[in-house]
Amino acid sequence: MRGKGILGSVLSVLIAVGAMYLTVLGYLWVTQRSHVFRPGIGPLDLINSTVASYMSEETIRTTDGLALTAWYAQAQPGQRTIVYIHGNAGTLGDRHGRVQPYLERGFGLLLVGYRGYGGNPGEPTETGLYEDGRAHLDWLAQQGVKDDQLVLYGESLGAAVATQMAIERRVGALVLEAPFASILLSARARFPMFAFDWLIKDKFANIEKIDKVNAPLFVIHGARDWVTPQRFGRMVFERAREPKSALWLEEAGHNNLVQFGMIEAVMRFLDGLPPPGSKGS
Repeated sequence: MRGKGILGSVLSVLIAVGAMYLTVLGYLWVTQRSHVFRPGIGPLDLINSTVASYMSEETIRTTDGLALTAWYAQAQPGQRTIVYIHGNAGTLGDRHGRVQPYLERGFGLLLVGYRGYGGNPGEPTETGLYEDGRAHLDWLAQQGVKDDQLVLYGESLGAAVATQMAIERRVGALVLEAPFASILLSARARFPMFAFDWLIKDKFANIEKIDKVNAPLFVIHGARDWVTPQRFGRMVFERAREPKSALWLEEAGHNNLVQFGMIEAVMRFLDGLPPPGSKGS
């Protein structure tokens, strides 16, 4: 009788643990997009930003019927156009200080507006963000900007969108700031007992795509990045095709790369590219 009592207690504990595990697993499945996407609701304020004298507010229409707000500055003669695809938090309006140096140098610049961010309609998903990226590139083509004049710049989560667009379009270069390998691998780093491929709705699998990119690549990543550990950026870089270069900043984290010379490093990379339209471009 005593043995049966112990067995019953063990089974009760196992059932309770199993129920708790399934509850946490279900919670993560239901709420995962709130961990991946953290949109700022806006409204966007170009007039009071530091780039108001350079940029204009534009409406970008997607193939699924959304009207998205973006900020745009036309390139000076002979300069490329940077398509800046920001990370998972905030809005494009939060990035005006990051892009101002490029505008001062005469680069064209399109700050991409995501669905569900900064007052834009819709809800962000992996498929949706790719649609947003395509719509912005199509809009630039309508403005007469050629593919080989484009530099796709992906910041953190935006690195996944930039990588996908670099596969689909011929571009002049791809810059990835603090890229991750995939949502699955990032989830396993944080929730090793709960991360399964079938659980992930938005995979953003950069590591499976980067070797399909046929454009000069520059990766920059901080060694003290606890949000997107540098090992993921190194994985992406190692798998990428040549030509490629990287800057691994030992003292930088995830959000402070600007303080460690990131913009100057990106400028040097862009200055070293072949001129648009040349055979090496």
